[in-house]
Amino acid sequence: MKNTMFIASRLRFRRRIVTASIAVSYLVMIVAMAVSSGFRSEVSDALSQMGGDIQLCPSNLNFLDEAQPVDAAPAYLPLLQEVRGVESVEPAVYRAGIVKTGDDIHGVLVKGVQTGDSVALDVSIPRRLSEMGGIGVGDKMLTYFVGAKVKARSFRVASVYDPVIETDERLVVYADIKDMQRLNGWTADQASMLEVRMKPQFRDEEHIEEATQEVGFIAYAHSSDEQSSVFASSTPSRYPQLFDWLDLLDFNVLFVLVLMMIVAGFNMISGLLITLFENIYTIGVFKAMGMTDRSIAKVFLTSSAATVLKGMLIGNTAAVVLCLLQDKLHLLKLDPANYFVSFVPVDINPLSVLCVDVISLAVIMLLLLIPCAFISRVDPADTVRVR
Repeated sequence: MKNTMFIASRLRFRRRIVTASIAVSYLVMIVAMAVSSGFRSEVSDALSQMGGDIQLCPSNLNFLDEAQPVDAAPAYLPLLQEVRGVESVEPAVYRAGIVKTGDDIHGVLVKGVQTGDSVALDVSIPRRLSEMGGIGVGDKMLTYFVGAKVKARSFRVASVYDPVIETDERLVVYADIKDMQRLNGWTADQASMLEVRMKPQFRDEEHIEEATQEVGFIAYAHSSDEQSSVFASSTPSRYPQLFDWLDLLDFNVLFVLVLMMIVAGFNMISGLLITLFENIYTIGVFKAMGMTDRSIAKVFLTSSAATVLKGMLIGNTAAVVLCLLQDKLHLLKLDPANYFVSFVPVDINPLSVLCVDVISLAVIMLLLLIPCAFISRVDPADTVRVR
């Protein structure tokens, strides 16, 4: 083994383009994975923030009037919090409203959430509503609520937020849950629904659907006759088009990974073939000295592996630097109408990067066994001569 390493250290790929092509392939693979993971993370986090990963809603849910509320702190709440992957369970009050700004009106969905020590009637509005209605921080926002009778509230805009994801519910106004409970004439232990949020590592479709079934069963089995019946609704079931789009993106990334592995493998094959042709005399000498074809192949494969590892290191380093710059500065922008987010999100998972590096290295080394068959065709009687 030491002899193989010593000889391999004296053999070098003379063409830097081989190392550069390997580096580019690894750069593309890592960036593609980071972008795919970033999209999934951003979209799932935005959906979780907007309405929870799981919603426990009454069967007669209606945002237009004071529908039958659910218990904001049911007796089975501790059981929900013990479900695997659950991060929090919070009540929310929803009410559809109409915002009047001058001669224009805008339909909004006001969501009451637990905001701590906020000032009464303070709200946070999306930037799109701010731009359409000409409403800024500190302005009054007159909002009408239609039900059994028309109610009006004069909210004060405390902040303007930028929604990470653009959907049909993008005009969501966040208010204090106490204000919305008073609007509906409810007590502090009543809400429109319970929103269950999963931990970030459990926000994939499989874990969410599994938790939804368990949450729904707990609510059904432990609800009393006096409590309103509720059903569990998952984010993938409410936004199937988003998760279908993410699955399609993952498929495209898988295609890119396979393609880049093949490209890197064939670049290495061409580089190894050139090296073998340039060292035919050396191969003949090795054979004349009694080395087997397998031992000679090990020498050239060891030298090739060093080139692959060098390209891998360069590609990984460049990919990490680019992803960190994009994550901090958001250099590449996107149209939210088409891509749901306003910038290219990236999320580097070290374990995924390591898996891709190991798998791609194994694939490339297997492909390099093809040109090694050339070694067996070298005849030392034809190649070794006095120089």
